Amino acid sequence: MTALPGHPPDALLIRVELPAHLRTLAGISGEARLHIPRPITQRTILDTLEVRYPMLRGTIRDHSTHQRRPFLRFFACEEDLSHQSPDTPLPEAITTAAEPFLIIGAIAGG
Repeated sequence: MTALPGHPPDALLIRVELPAHLRTLAGISGEARLHIPRPITQRTILDTLEVRYPMLRGTIRDHSTHQRRPFLRFFACEEDLSHQSPDTPLPEAITTAAEPFLIIGAIAGG
């Protein structure tokens, strides 16, 4: 792989889909495209997302604990990863950008 200017030599392009309210807050339309160093994990994606879009800090994870906010869920390849370790490597389809990493607003009520 060729190193991208301004990115670590092992960085991969990752696609991230955000809920509409977070896209609005970040000022982006469509999905976020981030260059993330390996290994690709929930933590590396969220860390990079918060650096690139600082207005999202504290909206996806708690400022202090870095725990996922209760009404957000993380998905990859149709699998709910919300309760997995944030340091577990993500599926190859995410690391090759074949599939996006999804951050989805959970729905509560009854």
